[in-house]
Amino acid sequence: MSDKQRSLVGGMAILSVTGLICKIVAVLYRIPLAWLIGDQGFGTFQLVYPTYNLLLTISSAGLPVAVSRMVSFSLSRNDPQNARRAFRNALSILSVMGAIGMFLMIVFNPFLSARVGDPKTQLGFIAIAPALLLVCTMSAFRGFMQGQQNMVPTAISQLIEQVGKVAVALPLAYLGSRVGMGTSQSINVSYAAAGALFGNSIAEGVALFYITVVYRRRRPAFQQLPQDESAEKLSGRALTKRLLTLAIPITLSACIVPLAAFIDSGMIMNLLTQTAGFAQEEARAMYGRYSGYVINLINVPTALSIAISMSLVPAVSAAVGRKDWKGVRRQSHTGLRMAFLIGLPCSLGMSMLASPILTLVYPFPTHESLVQTAELLSVSSLTIVLFTVVQATSSILQGLHKQRIPMYTLLIGVGFKILINYNLIGIPEINIYGAPMGSLVCYGVSMLPNLYYAHKYARLPYDPLNIFFKPLAATACMGAAIYLAQKVLPSSRLTTLLLILIGIISYGVFARLLGALHKEDLRPFTRRIRAKKHASQTPQS
Repeated sequence: MSDKQRSLVGGMAILSVTGLICKIVAVLYRIPLAWLIGDQGFGTFQLVYPTYNLLLTISSAGLPVAVSRMVSFSLSRNDPQNARRAFRNALSILSVMGAIGMFLMIVFNPFLSARVGDPKTQLGFIAIAPALLLVCTMSAFRGFMQGQQNMVPTAISQLIEQVGKVAVALPLAYLGSRVGMGTSQSINVSYAAAGALFGNSIAEGVALFYITVVYRRRRPAFQQLPQDESAEKLSGRALTKRLLTLAIPITLSACIVPLAAFIDSGMIMNLLTQTAGFAQEEARAMYGRYSGYVINLINVPTALSIAISMSLVPAVSAAVGRKDWKGVRRQSHTGLRMAFLIGLPCSLGMSMLASPILTLVYPFPTHESLVQTAELLSVSSLTIVLFTVVQATSSILQGLHKQRIPMYTLLIGVGFKILINYNLIGIPEINIYGAPMGSLVCYGVSMLPNLYYAHKYARLPYDPLNIFFKPLAATACMGAAIYLAQKVLPSSRLTTLLLILIGIISYGVFARLLGALHKEDLRPFTRRIRAKKHASQTPQS
């Protein structure tokens, strides 16, 4: 395996592990938060996020990827000067956009709270507004580091974000819930949600401080990189135009899912109550279990796909910059293989263990609610592999300067999802189960053309045996091991953890035996283990 390929797999390993930890912390963080601020406080907290996520996506989704790609492309041509200037331009643009977003959320918070139908969200919009500026600014530094294929600062800043939310947001949420209580037993919903949201802003501030310090420490070494004097020095306008040309399609693509989710929520509730005939309370409970419990758990393994995406874009772009088509094919093949290698076992494992995992994580008032949520999770978990492959192929196409293709395919997929939701959720016998069906079709429709165009433009020969069938065979063996263990072991919380461990170990063993998992894939982990072992054996002076 070449140094570049090891760098890609190493970057995936770092961001995969970190992303998984962050997703787990994010899932676990919401459980005590709900206990601290109650259903109403948690509902108020959730109402603020769609607006925040949409503004954040518009502000910072595309430019960090564009920076990453331009930096890696310039460095591959020994042109650190244009790489540094591209970063500075992006930093200015992102900071301005973040400031505008923060201003809009603060000034127009009465309008925003009226739009979501809850005046108690006003303080929440103000509390989360600084996070827009902080995250936008930080994303420029992350893109700059990733363009150098240095994933560690991004990984550590992500950990700081999530740990900070637990360490800061939970206490602030508790303190906010006690404001004005007196002898009353009801919590202050507005201050409770605002406390949690302001804790998020503080955590983002600490993460930005960290990554700024790392950038300043490494800036002298970057300035010493050799410069090709024959390289054209691009003007500020040309750099900005190139950044926006790369970023706008990616941003539009990234906005599709948040916009669809925003439309989706209103559509599902209306169809359940007005067409399917469910009572408001029952429909709200069904939607809450789907959007809260199920989607929250699905987001844990999808962190791995985001890690693949973040590593692939600069790696493929750098190979294109060197006109190294052998490298492009190698990186693309590795990315696709890793997507199926990760997505297939996560989909099957979560589908098989849906009920035990839900019982382990969440409380359920009735057995019927648990059964329904487990059925939703069993179906929804199958989207994990589809989403993982969509992310990987989108990243390959973005690295090949074909960023419009995944935008169009995802838009078509979302259109199918809305159509299926509209036609299925209103049927009383199907109801909320139409939502995961729509998601399966959405990502399936997006994945197939993405795979075709990724192979076409990366000049990648079809290799279904190594990319798909070997991981599928290992996944099937893992499923058999889990099934047999479920038959033998008694049902308990400890058994659930043991079943997850059995799934992980058995998949690793079978993937290795069947050739789905290569020895080189494990080197980023084994290298760190050997380094730590060597460090511990080194005599201290």
